[in-house]
Amino acid sequence: MHNTQHIIVVGNGMVGQRYLETLCETLRASGRREHYRISVFGDEPRAAYDRVQLSAYFSGSTAEDLSLVSDDFFAANDITLHLGEGVLAINRQARSITTSRGQIHNYDTLVLATGSYPFVPPIQGNDRDNCFVYRTIEDLEAISAAGASAKVGAVVGGGLLGLEAAKALRDMGLTTHVVEFAPRLMAVQVDDGGGAVLRRKIEELGVAVHTGKNTQRIEPGESRRHRMCFADGETLETDIVLFSAGIRPQDALARQCVLEIGERGGIVIDNHCRTSDPHIYAIGECALWNQQIFGLVAPGYEMARVAAEHVLSDSPDDATEFLGADMSTKLKLMGVDVASIGDAHARSQGARTSVFIDEHAGVYKKLVSDEKGRKVLGAVLIGDAADYSTLLQMMLSDIAIPGKPEQLILPAGEGGGAALGPDALPDSATICSCNNVSKARICGAVAEGATALGELKACTKAGTSCGGCNALVKSLLDNELSKMGVEVNNHLCEHFAYSRQELEHLIRVEKHKTFESIRDAHGHGRGCDICKPTVASILASTWNEHVLQPHLAGLQDTNDYFMANMQKDGSYSVVPRIPGGEITPQKLIVLGQVAEKFGLYTKITGGQRIDLFGARVEQLPLIWRELVDAGFESGHAYGKAVRTVKSCVGSTWCRYGQQDSVGMSILLEERYRGIRAPHKLKFAVSGCTRECAEAQCKDIGVIATERGWNLYVAGNGGMKPRHADLFATDLDDATLIRYIDRFLMLYIRTADRLQRTARWLEELDDGLEYTQQVVIEDSLGLGAELEAQMQSLVDTYECEWKKTLEDEHKLKRFRHFVNSPEPDSHVVFVQERGQIRPATEAERRQQEAA
Repeated sequence: MHNTQHIIVVGNGMVGQRYLETLCETLRASGRREHYRISVFGDEPRAAYDRVQLSAYFSGSTAEDLSLVSDDFFAANDITLHLGEGVLAINRQARSITTSRGQIHNYDTLVLATGSYPFVPPIQGNDRDNCFVYRTIEDLEAISAAGASAKVGAVVGGGLLGLEAAKALRDMGLTTHVVEFAPRLMAVQVDDGGGAVLRRKIEELGVAVHTGKNTQRIEPGESRRHRMCFADGETLETDIVLFSAGIRPQDALARQCVLEIGERGGIVIDNHCRTSDPHIYAIGECALWNQQIFGLVAPGYEMARVAAEHVLSDSPDDATEFLGADMSTKLKLMGVDVASIGDAHARSQGARTSVFIDEHAGVYKKLVSDEKGRKVLGAVLIGDAADYSTLLQMMLSDIAIPGKPEQLILPAGEGGGAALGPDALPDSATICSCNNVSKARICGAVAEGATALGELKACTKAGTSCGGCNALVKSLLDNELSKMGVEVNNHLCEHFAYSRQELEHLIRVEKHKTFESIRDAHGHGRGCDICKPTVASILASTWNEHVLQPHLAGLQDTNDYFMANMQKDGSYSVVPRIPGGEITPQKLIVLGQVAEKFGLYTKITGGQRIDLFGARVEQLPLIWRELVDAGFESGHAYGKAVRTVKSCVGSTWCRYGQQDSVGMSILLEERYRGIRAPHKLKFAVSGCTRECAEAQCKDIGVIATERGWNLYVAGNGGMKPRHADLFATDLDDATLIRYIDRFLMLYIRTADRLQRTARWLEELDDGLEYTQQVVIEDSLGLGAELEAQMQSLVDTYECEWKKTLEDEHKLKRFRHFVNSPEPDSHVVFVQERGQIRPATEAERRQQEAA
C-alpha cells in the first residue's frame, strides 16, 4: 500500500507545461506514476502555447499552430486539466486551494507557475479604449479587431517584446511607432553602437522610432483616436496604443498566503525552487532566485526540471540545484538578426572590446574579451548573428581565443571567419540553453540511434524553442555521423528525410500532386517554410499546374502568393515579360499609360525589361488586366523560374553580328518562360564574341559564331560571381535547344533547394565533364526522357496572370486586409525626379500631420 500524493500546478504556460512533461517523463521512467495524482489550473481558456512566437499570429499562424500541447497529452498522462479556472487563494495550513469556481482542492505539493503580467506605466489615460497589452492570444484577438479600423499604432516599449509588438502592428498594415523611454532600443541587451545600427535597420522597415520619450498622458486626439503627450512637449497621434514596457512577477497568490516576497516582487525560492513553505514551489517568471527574476523561457525550463526532480527525489538534498542561467539570446526582430551574449556592456573588470561596423550592410559586431584577450566575456551582434553559436560556446565553455580577439568577428577574407568546430567543444558545453541540452546529451542521442535531425530534436528537445542553436545542433549531428562512418544526409528539413532530389523523384514516379499526399507518404508533421515552397516548386516543374490552385496557393512564399515582388515599403513591383528585350512602340505606350494611370515608378532593368514599382496589392489585378489586354504576359520576376533572356541586336542591325541573337533570345524566352527551378535562371544571347549581352555571366549563355552557336553554362553575377563554362561549340539551332532542354531538366531534377546552376555544377563530381557526358553523349540514356519532360512543360505553359484574371476565386486574395477592402495606409510616396518613391519616416509623419 502507498499513499497517493496530489501535485497541483497553478498555471499552464510554457514553464508550467514543461514542468508537467518533465514530471510525467520521470514518473514513467521510475515506474511510480500510480503514486501521484496531478492537477493543473489555468486562467486562460486554452492549454499552453508558444508566447515566444506570438507575433506569428499576425502573419498567418493560428492559435492551434502556436499550441505546445498535443491533443491527447493530458488524457494520456492522466492529468486533470482545469482551463478557465484560476486559483484565488491558498490555505497553507490546510494545504488547499480555492478556485474561481469556488472549488476547494487539497494538495501535497503545490507548484506556482503563474508567470508574469505586463507592466503598464502609470500614465493618465492608459485605460482608454484601444489601449492594449501584448501577452495572450486573447490580447492578440482584441488588437486584431481594433486594427481593422485603425491606421496608426504605437508601442510603448522598445525592448524585445516591444519590437515583437511593433512587428505585429506592421504586419497589420498600420503605420507603426515605437516609443522608448531609454536612449536606445533594447537597452538591456545592446550597447549604444548596436542600438544605433538596430534603430537604423528598424526605421528602414518603415517603423518610426522615438527614444528618450517619457509619455506623460494619453488624451483624445484630433486626427486619430489618441494623442500621446510626452514630457518634452511633443505629441504623437495614434489609433492604437500597445503597452510592452516590461513584466512584473505574478505573485498575488504568494502574497495572499504570506510566502516570502522580494522587495520589488517575486516569490523567493531556494536552489531547489522551494518557496518559504517547503510544500510550495515556484518556477518561471513569478520566481525570485538570488534577487533575480528571469524573463526568458530557458531559465524557466531549467527551474521546471529542477523542481520536478526535487519533488520526486528520494534524496532531495542531493537533487540538482538551480544555480542561475545564462541570459544570452539570439532573435530575429522584424527580420533583423539580434544577439546578445554574456557581458555585452563590458562591465567586467579589465574587459576589452573589439568592434566591427559595416554601415552599408547594416552590421554591427562587438566582442568583449578579458584583459589579455584570451577569453570571450560577451558580445553584441546586429544584422549578422552567424557567429552567435561560436562565441556563445567559447564563453560558456571557457575556450581560449585562438589568435587575436578581433578575428572572431571580422568577415572572412579580412582576417576573420574563425569558426569553432564541434570537436573543440567539451562534452559539458551547453548547446541548447532553452532546454539545457549539452553536447554530451546530443552525442549520446546520436549514438543511441537518433541519426536524423527531427529524431534528435524530438528526443533531446534541442532547438525546439527559440531555434537559435539549430545550426550547431545540425553541425554536431553531422560530425558525429561522420565519425561513425555514416554518410551525412542532406535531408530537406525535419519533416522530410529526403533531399530535394529524392523528393522530386518520389513526386514524379509516384505521381503525387499535393503537399499532403507526399507528406503522408514520405514525411510527417505540418511542414515548414522550407519544405512547403520546395514541394510547391517541384510540383510546378513536374505537373505545371497554376501556382494559385487551392491545393497549391498555401505552399507559396509571399512573392509567388501575390505573383509580384514585395518591396521594402510593403508595395509590389510589376514586371511584364518583354522577350529578348524587343518591344513595339505601341506596347511601350501601354506601359507608360498604365504607369501614369496607377501612379507607378518605372525603371529599365538589367534584364532589358521595364519594372513598375509602387503597386498596392489590391491594384495588382487592375494593372494586370490592362497589361494582359495589351498582349503582355507575366515576367515571373517573383518566382524561382526562368526570368529573362537578354540579347544584343545581333546580325540584323549590328555590322559585327554573326547570327540573329534577338530571334534566338525570343525563341529561348518563349520556350522556357515561367519554368520553375530550384533557383532563378537567367539567360543571354550575344550576336558575336564582343559579348554585348554578357552571356558568360548567365546560367545559360549563348554566343554566335560563324558556324552557329557556342553554349555556356553555370555562370552568375551576384555576391559570388562565376564565369560560365564553355559547354559545346558551333551548334545548330535544333542541337542548341536539345542541349539546353537536357541541361535544364537535369539541373531541375537533381539540384538542392536554392542552389544556382553554378554551385550545382561545382558540387557535382567532375561537374562540367559529367554533365557534358549526360547531355551531349547521353551517357545515362536519359536524353529522350529529359527532352520529353521539358516539352511537356513547354506545351502546358499558361500565363499565370491571364489565368488568374479569369478566376474570381483567385482574385479574392488580392486585398491587404482579410476582413476589409481598405488599402494599406502604410504605403506612402513622395515625388522625386518626376516619379514616386517610398516616403522616409520623416516625410510620412509630415504627410500625416498635414
